[in-house]
Amino acid sequence: MSHILQVKDVSKEYQSGQHQLTVLDKITFTIQPGETVAIVGPSGSGKTTLLGLCAGLDYPSRGQIILDHQVLNDLDEDERADLRNEKIGFIFQDFQLIPTLTAEENVSVPLELRGDKNAGAVSKSLLDRVGLSERSHHYPVQLSGGEQQRICIARAFSTSPPILFADEPTGNLDEETGEQIESLLFDLNREKGTTLVIVTHDMELARRTNRIIRLKGGQIISDQEVAAHA
Repeated sequence: MSHILQVKDVSKEYQSGQHQLTVLDKITFTIQPGETVAIVGPSGSGKTTLLGLCAGLDYPSRGQIILDHQVLNDLDEDERADLRNEKIGFIFQDFQLIPTLTAEENVSVPLELRGDKNAGAVSKSLLDRVGLSERSHHYPVQLSGGEQQRICIARAFSTSPPILFADEPTGNLDEETGEQIESLLFDLNREKGTTLVIVTHDMELARRTNRIIRLKGGQIISDQEVAAHA
């Protein structure tokens, strides 16, 4: 089976004053289409940095990242933006909705960028699927955190991306709302057949995936399949 994502000997370093800070150190793994993978580890272990590199939001210092047969290192900013819009969905911990757009308009943004003439219909359908059809004309400030994250999930799935990255998707939500968002995320993921990569501190959430990659000190310390996931 071909890989949807290959991370080959990837390191990421930052200059901090006179010192060089190594955030990721020779990370290597592959992900198959349709897999659900959790990346876990203590704060500062490099989880979010790794997710950003895999999504083409930043360049590695060394190594290669290949997403759906395209080497991200070889692409300029515009090419990476096109690739993200074509192949990637992203769910952020802090939602990152556009405050001046309604719920429906926020979901439509990736589709509008692609010139999709069915953007409105797709957005309405997805908002209905996430239980927010009656809130479609509300602005983010008028919505709860859980509702905003539902919009983010609808937006992430709007283009039916081959792979979806989620950075602490329940990190800003209370426990009950977080569980609802988790169930919605995995239900939609099963329906769409998307590859899902989640960064999380929540081991209950991590155990719902097929596989858990553990980071510590910028290195992978374990990479194991989950015996029985929800």
